[in-house]
Formats: sequence, C-alpha cells, structure tokens
Amino acid sequence: MAKRILITGGAGFIGSTIADRFLQAGWDVAVLDDLSSGKRENVPAAARFYPLDVRSAAAAEAIRAERPDVVCHQAAQIDVRRSMDDPRFDADVNVGGLLNVLQAAVAAGSVEQVLFASSGGATYGDTDVVPTPESHPQRPVSNYGAAKAAGELYLGVYQATYGLRFAALRYSNVYGPRQDPHGEAGVVAIFCGRLLDGRPCTIYGDGRQTRDYVFAGDVARANLLAAERRFDGALNVGTGVETDVLRLYGELAKIAGVSRGPEHAPARLGEQKRSCIDPSAAATAIGWKPEVALADGLARTYEWFRARRD
Repeated sequence: MAKRILITGGAGFIGSTIADRFLQAGWDVAVLDDLSSGKRENVPAAARFYPLDVRSAAAAEAIRAERPDVVCHQAAQIDVRRSMDDPRFDADVNVGGLLNVLQAAVAAGSVEQVLFASSGGATYGDTDVVPTPESHPQRPVSNYGAAKAAGELYLGVYQATYGLRFAALRYSNVYGPRQDPHGEAGVVAIFCGRLLDGRPCTIYGDGRQTRDYVFAGDVARANLLAAERRFDGALNVGTGVETDVLRLYGELAKIAGVSRGPEHAPARLGEQKRSCIDPSAAATAIGWKPEVALADGLARTYEWFRARRD
C-alpha cells in the first residue's frame, strides 16, 4: 500500500511542486489549502483536495480523517513586511496554524513524521558565518523569522511528548514556476512579471543585499528524501551561493532582453543584509544537493511566466 502524505499549503507554488514530486514517487497525496494565496489549478488532479484554513477545526478533522503517515506543513503567512506590521496575525497563522496541525497529527494516531517548512534566512537573522550552518544560533530580526523559529521549538516539544518525528527544512529563498508575481512574492517572480509587462523593477535599498536562491524543484526533492530517509532534525535547504539583488536583476533582464536598469526605493524594515546557508549537512544526512544552477532556474522560471502571457 502506498504511503500517505497530507500537504498543507499544497496549492502554493512550493507546496504543489512538492505534491507533484510525491505523486511521481508513488505516494498517496492529499492537499489542504484555503486558497488565500495558492491556486486551485496548482493542485495535482490525482491529489484529494480540502479547501480549508489551516487554523480551523475543519482542517484538524480532515487531518484526522486522512490518517496520513506524513504531514508536510507548508501553509504559512510569508510576508515579512506584514509580520512586522501585524505580528499577531503572523503568529496566528504561523504558530497557531502549526499547533492546530500538530494536535490533529497526534489525534490521528497515524503520523510518523512532520515535514516543516522553516526558514534558513529568517530564523538565523544576520549571522556571524556565511554560508551559515545549522549549528549557528537562531537570531531572527523579523516577526516572521521569530514565528518560524518558534515552530521548530514547538515541534521539539511534540517530539519529546508524543514521539512525533520532525524534519525542519530551513529553506533559503525559493523561486520557480507557479510563484505569484503579484503582491508579496519572491523577488524572482516579481521581476519576471514586471519585465514581461515592460515595467521597471524596483530594488529596495542599494541592491547589495544577498540571498541564496534555491529552485523549487530542488526543494521538493529535499522533502521527498527527508520523508524516505525518515530524517529527524533540522537541515538547511539552499545552495551555499550568495547572489545580490543587482546581479539577480541583471541575469533576468538579460534573459528578457531588457537593457533598462532597475529603480531604487528605501530599504525595508526587518530585511537582512546577507543571507546564505550551508547545505552540506543535507548531503550527508539525506543525500540531497541542489541540482539546478541559478542561470538555468531563472531561465526556466522566466519561460514559464512568458508562456502564460502568450
């Protein structure tokens, strides 16, 4: 019998990519998503779909009814700026939603492991070591990062209390097809959308802030390997390569055939100067390494957005 996984936030671009990967590997997949930011068309046809808020009693009942072997918790409030403006809402979704899922997982009695979408940038904060290893202290500088770090602590409590194994996968900046370029989204998706619209791209601050950009397909593979290897603990899921926003814009502008430079706006509250994580532990623990180089991933992502404009 196929193993069962329930993916919260599985209509989002990362969650749906994970759902695709588990289906390809022969898993039985269910998706739970309230479609506040995800899209129904992202959910694979072969997956059962529950259009529910992760904080709700109905979502908890769906998890209990599904009796999955693994819960993959991707649902989140991901807007760092909103987390600073409205920290209670951020905590309600990112801490309260996780606790609702964990309580349901315990009640289901079937769940062997929780895969948790943590943050390899936001939970570490401004670091002393770049690329940053898992052993580095977590010193978040945003409420979003604090909520993600708290999520890992709660997972540790549920492991100690109920024996619920967890893999906290600390993602760097994930990008790829299906990412939403409207509203709060990853900078790659926003730049793709604006370049295709013929509009200028805005960089906040001087553009020298660095990030570690990892392709969504590589992230999905990390989740699958962590489940297959029954990994327990925290792992960075990134590339170990720093890329500043100016270079990122230059790469995408080249792909788009645009010669115009970016516009600049004041730096944003809670934004880190450098963020890059060391993925070497994942290679040892679960046999994972990033496979998609930035130039290739950006080209694939831009082409996905371009094809949907034709």
